Amino acid sequence: MMNLELSEQEMIRRQSLVELRKLGIDPYPAAKYEVNATTEEMLSKFDPEKNNFQEVSIAGRITGRRIMGSASFVELQDDKGKIQVYFKRDNICTEEDKTLYNTVFKKLLDIGDIIGVKGNVFITKVGETSVNVTEFTILSKSIKPLPVVKEKDGKTYDAFSDPEQRYRQRYVDLIVNPQVKEVFIQRTKIMNTMRNMFNDRGYLEVETPILQAIPGGAAARPFITHHNALNIPLYLRIANELYLKRLIVGGFDGVYEFSKDFRNEGMDRTHNPEFTVMEIYVAYKDYNWMMEFTEEMLEKVALALHGKTTVKIGNNEVDFKAPYRRLTMIDAIKEHTGIDITGMNEDQLRQVCKDLNIDVNDTFGKGKMIDEIFGEKCEGHMIQPTFITDYPVEMSPLCKKHRDNPELTERFELMVNGKELCNAYTELNDPIDQLERFQDQLKLSEKGDDEAMFIDHDFVRALEYGMPPTSGMGIGIDRLTMFMTGQESIQDVLFFPQMRPEKKAQKDDATAYTQIGIPEEWVAVFQKNGYNTVEGMKDVNPGALHQKLCGTNKKHKLGLQNPSQDDVKTWIENIK
Repeated sequence: MMNLELSEQEMIRRQSLVELRKLGIDPYPAAKYEVNATTEEMLSKFDPEKNNFQEVSIAGRITGRRIMGSASFVELQDDKGKIQVYFKRDNICTEEDKTLYNTVFKKLLDIGDIIGVKGNVFITKVGETSVNVTEFTILSKSIKPLPVVKEKDGKTYDAFSDPEQRYRQRYVDLIVNPQVKEVFIQRTKIMNTMRNMFNDRGYLEVETPILQAIPGGAAARPFITHHNALNIPLYLRIANELYLKRLIVGGFDGVYEFSKDFRNEGMDRTHNPEFTVMEIYVAYKDYNWMMEFTEEMLEKVALALHGKTTVKIGNNEVDFKAPYRRLTMIDAIKEHTGIDITGMNEDQLRQVCKDLNIDVNDTFGKGKMIDEIFGEKCEGHMIQPTFITDYPVEMSPLCKKHRDNPELTERFELMVNGKELCNAYTELNDPIDQLERFQDQLKLSEKGDDEAMFIDHDFVRALEYGMPPTSGMGIGIDRLTMFMTGQESIQDVLFFPQMRPEKKAQKDDATAYTQIGIPEEWVAVFQKNGYNTVEGMKDVNPGALHQKLCGTNKKHKLGLQNPSQDDVKTWIENIK
C-alpha cells in the first residue's frame, strides 16, 4: 500500500532506480568525483582562441533538458551558477552499444538528478558557452520531482514562491531559487567583516555555555530543559553576557562571541525563538567609546557588502556613515510625546501610560513602563541610525549608573529603521550595587514579571574579585542581515526558521470505513482519492466513485479484487 503515498512521477523515478541497477549502474556511488572547474570559472574565463578549458570535470544538478534525438542539451547547476551542457550520442557512446545515451541519458535521467560530466568548453553557434560532454556519471538520483520554474522573455512562471513552503523546504528553495543563496553569502560576509575587525584589535573569540543553570544577561522568558545525570533543571541561554564578563574578570582585555541564544517568546517578522547575537566586551572602555566603535563596525559592514554606506531598507534609504545622532531616552520621549518623565514615580508613569493609551498592568515596574512608552511612541520614528542613551536605572540591572545622574545608567541602544539593532553599556562592576539590582529584579518576579532576571550569585562573586571598567555591546546578527540585505522578514535570513508543525489532513480511522462495509484493504484507496472521512462521502456519486477506485487499483497495480457498483452504492447508503 505504500505506493499509494507516491505521485505518478515519484513512482516512475523509483522504477528508474530499478532499471539503473539492472544495467549495473549505482545511482548513489560512494567514490570521490574529481571536480576541477566551476560554472563561474568557465563562463567568465573561457577564451576560444586559447581554448583554455579542454579537460574539464564538473558536477552539478540537472535543472533543465532539451532532448533532440542523437544530440541534447542539459542545464547544469553547481554551487556557483548554471551552464549549458551538450550531449551527443556518438561522443558518449564511441562503441556500437548506445545504451548509455539512448536509455540511461534519455530515459532514466530526470531534472533534479546530480551528475558529473567531463569534456571540453566551446561556444555554440548562438554564442553560448557550453560543455561538450565526452563522459558522464550519475552521482545521485533524485526520486522526488523539483518544482518546475519556467522562464520566458525575462518573466518567471510557476515559481517556488510560497513563503511557508520555502522556509519548510529550504533545500528546495536554494535549488530552484539560487538567488536566495546570495543573502546567506552576505550574512557570512557580515560576520567575517566584524570578526576581522575584532581580531585586528587583538580581541579573542571565545565560546560560553548554551545550557545554563541560571538564564542571565537579559530580561526574557527562557526555555527550560532537564539534565538527567545531575537531576537539575537547565535553561537554554537567553544571553551570554554574564559568562563573557567573567572572562574579563579573569584577565582578558577583550572577548567576543557569535552565539545562538534562545527566548521562549513570540514569533513575528523580526523575532525567532532561536537567534544569533554577537556580544563583545572590552576592558577599560565606556559606552561613549563603544558608540564610536559601533559606528566604525557598521560602516565597515556596509562598505564590505555594498561598496557604499547607504543601504535600502524597505522604502527607506539608511546611511550607516558615522557619526550617528545621539539622544537620551527621556529626551526622545519628550520629543515624540511632549511629556517630560524626569523624576516620575511608578504611579505617575502609570497615569502617563493611561493618557497615551498604552496598555500596562500591575506587574509593570517603572523600567518596563518607560520601555513601553518609548517602544510605542518613539522607536518607529527613528529611521536613520540613532543612539538612544542614558536609560533609567530600573531598565538596566546590569548597567553602571550614570556618572552625572544616579537615576540613569550609561547605556545606549542603536535604533535603525524603527527597530533596535544594538544594546550596549558601561558595565556595572560594583558587586554590592549589582546584588541590589538583582534583588530588585527578584521583587519584580514576585509581582508576576516572568521576564525579570534571576539572581546569579556566582556572577556577583566574580565581581567581588574585581572587574576592570568595561564596556560591552550586543548586536542581533539576524536583524543586521535583514537590514544590510533588504529583507523584510527574519525568516528570509535564517536557513531553517522555526515553523509551526505542518497541518495534516484529518483522516478517519480504518474502523469508520469498515463499519459501513468497506473492506479494510480498500481504506487507503479511498483516502488516496481524497475521501479522508466517511462523512465526506455521503453525497458522492456511486458510479463515479466506483470508477476512481478501480482506476487507482489498476494504476498502482495493487492487485485488489474490485468492488461492484452495487457494493459502492451500498457503502454510501450505509453512511446515511
